[in-house]
Amino acid sequence: MTLPLQILILSDGKAGHENQSHGLAEAMARRHAAEIRILTLEEKPGAIARVRKAIAESRKFPDPDFIIAAGHATHLSLLCLSRKYGARSILLMKPLLPMGFFDWCVIPEHDFKQPPAAKNVILSKGALNRVVCVPGAKSGNLILVGGPSKTHGYDETKLVEQIKRVTTEGSWQVADSRRTPASFFTALGKAVSNVEFIPHQATEPGWLAAKLSEVEQVRVTEDSVSMIYEALSSGCRVGILEMPGIRKSSRVIGGLERLRAEGYFESSENGRPPVLAEADRCAKIILGE
Repeated sequence: MTLPLQILILSDGKAGHENQSHGLAEAMARRHAAEIRILTLEEKPGAIARVRKAIAESRKFPDPDFIIAAGHATHLSLLCLSRKYGARSILLMKPLLPMGFFDWCVIPEHDFKQPPAAKNVILSKGALNRVVCVPGAKSGNLILVGGPSKTHGYDETKLVEQIKRVTTEGSWQVADSRRTPASFFTALGKAVSNVEFIPHQATEPGWLAAKLSEVEQVRVTEDSVSMIYEALSSGCRVGILEMPGIRKSSRVIGGLERLRAEGYFESSENGRPPVLAEADRCAKIILGE
């Protein structure tokens, strides 16, 4: 393996999957000199068409040492390219195909009732992301609001009351998301006066990661799983705003309960919670360090 490492991200065009892949690739690049490139397959319907596009487009890049992918639509292309170039295949999800087909599978631990014995499986706390803990002084307070989901409902009155209690001291920014009902900011504006509203439509790509690197503490509604894991990765103090549950239990809720039991969320009992640095931990394992 030569330096710089050649890392190819195979994308299905979904922002969440690209975020995971970039998170791992950038963590690997923090440990070793690396060049990261992305090949997107979103325009091609059908597995065979995607494989053909992957092979054709990959010829434009240096031969990869590692190929990273997430999303079911990438599986076959990932396997074909890894065989073609002799590259290590890294899949960031639990595959439908046998896990032994891939060199590495990085899978959230909440996807398993019992941890698999396979040596090529790395269990992560949640999905990987691009957020890193930036040393130095932090200031400011942030609230991240989601909305109705498969696992949670939405009670605007109770949510506003929680935010009202949290924001009694200091200045706060409140950001919504695509799932947040349109009535939320109006209802919150009637209840509190010391907060700045940040509509998601007004934010640029990468805004959240940059903001999380600055703030001292953040509160996240418990339906917003991705934002919770990003906040925990940033090094700020993280608390949870409750949302009504639709299901009594689910793999996602179970994952959050494990984090709570392990002391990752701020409370009066555990002081400053630990930082979640899963992308760096996984990169270290994959690179054999």
